[in-house]
Amino acid sequence: MFTPSSPESEPTPFSAIVPPEQPQDHSASHLSSPQLPEQPAPQPPAQPTVPSFDFVGVLRDSATLGREELQRMLSAAIGAGAIDFRKAVEQITEEAKSNPGLIVRAGIGQFYIGNATIAEELLTGTNDGIGRYYLGQALLSQERYEEAAKEFEQAGKLGYKPTESTLRRSGAIRRAGRLEDAEELIRSTGADGARLAEYSYQMGCILSDRGDTFGAIEYFERAVDMDPHHQRALFALAVQNSRHGDDEEAIQLYERCLSRPPYLRGALLNLGLLYEDKENYSAAQYCFERVLKYDPGNERAVLYLKDIEATSDMYYDEESLKEQQRLEQLLARPVTDFELSVRSRNCLATMGIDTLGQLTEISEQELLSGKNFGETSLIEVRELMEIHGLSIGEYLHEKQREPSFDNRELTAEEQAAVQLPISDLNLSVRSRKCMARLGITTIGEVLIRTPDELLSAKNFGVTSLNEIRNKLSEMNLKLRND
Repeated sequence: MFTPSSPESEPTPFSAIVPPEQPQDHSASHLSSPQLPEQPAPQPPAQPTVPSFDFVGVLRDSATLGREELQRMLSAAIGAGAIDFRKAVEQITEEAKSNPGLIVRAGIGQFYIGNATIAEELLTGTNDGIGRYYLGQALLSQERYEEAAKEFEQAGKLGYKPTESTLRRSGAIRRAGRLEDAEELIRSTGADGARLAEYSYQMGCILSDRGDTFGAIEYFERAVDMDPHHQRALFALAVQNSRHGDDEEAIQLYERCLSRPPYLRGALLNLGLLYEDKENYSAAQYCFERVLKYDPGNERAVLYLKDIEATSDMYYDEESLKEQQRLEQLLARPVTDFELSVRSRNCLATMGIDTLGQLTEISEQELLSGKNFGETSLIEVRELMEIHGLSIGEYLHEKQREPSFDNRELTAEEQAAVQLPISDLNLSVRSRKCMARLGITTIGEVLIRTPDELLSAKNFGVTSLNEIRNKLSEMNLKLRND
């Protein structure tokens, strides 16, 4: 079962999504649709007809750019309207160079099309409450939590939705690690706050951080009931549904989350993985490509996209490879994506443990030796690993080893060869993934392995072994003890 990113960290907004003009078989339904295609090779439904909307006129000429105007714009910025929205924001940004009165509006627009850094540049220094509010959001998306909290505070002082600004400030404080302060701030909003969907969302996050999953779900559902378009609450509910095995409902929730700007990185990644599990490969590819368009260095999107591209050359056991890909993706998931107590997360961070894969390469005794890491944290981590079919230390014997062979007897040509990356062997997908799991990155690192050691690796069979032997033989090299 696919395990999604956690809603603990609000995902980064991305620019408007426009589906491919000529999708291939297995293409996704439009991301604003709540329904997953039932057939294995569906034709996408016709895009919803969106009346022509004067984005430039609203951004430039509206007397006030408040919630109502923004909601109208975002509702129209889907399908073909997404392109018009982006063009309008770019036009207003250009006009703002000679018209300072448009700077805040350009900054808000840049935030919604996914350019948080440009939004920050435009909004910094403004004395407009709504501008400070969106500056806080831009900083939040860059994980600059304390700075974001200050901007939300200023937005409230300047009169922009004081209660909601306080709630958003509490979210920034919570993500900075000050859980108690965040809850106190949420509760300080009293009856005015309790009437807002943001209040329920932030309380749900507090309970989620404390491990009260069912209490958190209740608050997230309440937030969506109050505001059907509350993206972060939809995201959080999608995560919970996926964790409990209801992938169909999770897909619908992610699609609702992506039905209007800003489009969230976490939702795109998670939805892409769910599409991949459904063998809807072109839809999954589209999601990952959208992430990379605005975040080219996103390691997870690069990894997932490579897995998708590998399916186009299927000279291998598909089921075995699919399981391999699932495991590789799972091992690469950051531990911060999952529900752990603040103490456990902090202890793992102190020990330099960032992924589930690293937990499979360390013993329970080593964990217990970490500062402030006790039996309670060990039980919590052990249960997390068991949920995902893993166990602490199960790949301890496969930890990457330093080359131990003496290469002084090799010729100059051979010495140069062992420093080459393993990718230079042009291995098949199966063999390449086994090398990655073993931590082998250079030809020299594979030479120190014996055939038996390689065969002991999961999903590494005789076919892969013979392939590696043949590739090394072409370079006048061989495995240890061969």
